[in-house]
Amino acid sequence: MKLPPATVFVVDDDEAVRSSLRMLIKSIGLPAALYASAQEFLSAYQPEHPGCLVLDIRMPGMSGLDLQRNLSLRGAVIPIVFVTGHGDVPMAVDAMQQGAFDFLQKPFRDQDLIDRVQRAFAKDAANRRALAETGRIREHLESLTAREREVLTLVTSGKANKVIASELGVSPRTVEIHRARVMEKMDAPSLAALVRMVLNLERPR
Repeated sequence: MKLPPATVFVVDDDEAVRSSLRMLIKSIGLPAALYASAQEFLSAYQPEHPGCLVLDIRMPGMSGLDLQRNLSLRGAVIPIVFVTGHGDVPMAVDAMQQGAFDFLQKPFRDQDLIDRVQRAFAKDAANRRALAETGRIREHLESLTAREREVLTLVTSGKANKVIASELGVSPRTVEIHRARVMEKMDAPSLAALVRMVLNLERPR
């Protein structure tokens, strides 16, 4: 499936700000999508659509922080660049602790926003590659039998074949066969690669 182009989503209740950000974003050749409220964005946003979110932190109704929390609950990985007034910096710091990508304090230079948007695009692409890789690993993992999963857990915890054989009550040769099947099904070229796959799955998102 061909993904839509990476887009800068702008959510701000000030029409003049939205208009000026659209002109700035289009001036560097990037698509922009504008929303007057967090709720409007939330109703339209498709998680598979790559890009970044430039979000006003203080808005009537659903605030920028509320939107951030809502997106997190949906498992959205889109990087968020918050735009803040002077008094909102403590809120922005809180947003960063909750996983926001960056924040900009008004008034800001055009180049500062452009730099953050470009870094956020790179972060989004990296997030999506990692998710795709995790999905691929999960598919391989699901192809393992219950016994092969046991062997995988013991092998990646650093236990030798003889120890695994003793723990499972089978012969070392049987462990070797299971281990070879695990390596093949997981498409792992080495034990180190197999360990990295398991760590990838265990890493919090």
